[in-house]
Amino acid sequence: MTTNTDETTTDGTQATGYAAEPPFRLNWSQHAPDVYKAMLRLDTAARRGLDPKLYELVKIRASQLNHCAFCLDMHTKDALAAGESVERIVQLGAWEESRHFYTEKELAAIGLTEAVTVLTDGFVPDEVYEKAAAHFEEAELAQLISAIAVINTWNRFGVTCRMTPGHYRPGQHG
Repeated sequence: MTTNTDETTTDGTQATGYAAEPPFRLNWSQHAPDVYKAMLRLDTAARRGLDPKLYELVKIRASQLNHCAFCLDMHTKDALAAGESVERIVQLGAWEESRHFYTEKELAAIGLTEAVTVLTDGFVPDEVYEKAAAHFEEAELAQLISAIAVINTWNRFGVTCRMTPGHYRPGQHG
């Protein structure tokens, strides 16, 4: 998929459509292949036992908070491929005002995702953790926390290295 298009105007001159696609700063996976492979194994382990749609919602919300365009591209495409609706993906950025699009369990997971992702204000609040603990058995909660931690790590690689969105195909890395 290419997002940079050139069009010919009515007078025959070239008009640029979209902004130029920026290059990666660093292809870290190529230069640190053992870390990349370990991250893939960690990601696979963290997703075990989690509903695929919930897993993608968590990844999308953390990526929104971390401004990781590459991960947003990847996880919205994977969510759609897993059967998630466009409407729920779009509303995720305003989930607190769009609560009626999500189950209580999903809301607990999204709230926990925000609390774990945005640690600048302090610890994960007890009420957020307790709400998640009320909807997830301990083993599933541990997997959820692991998935949140893993996407935050992926986001840091993506944002730091300026990984370019737009080229991912669903299931490509999973």
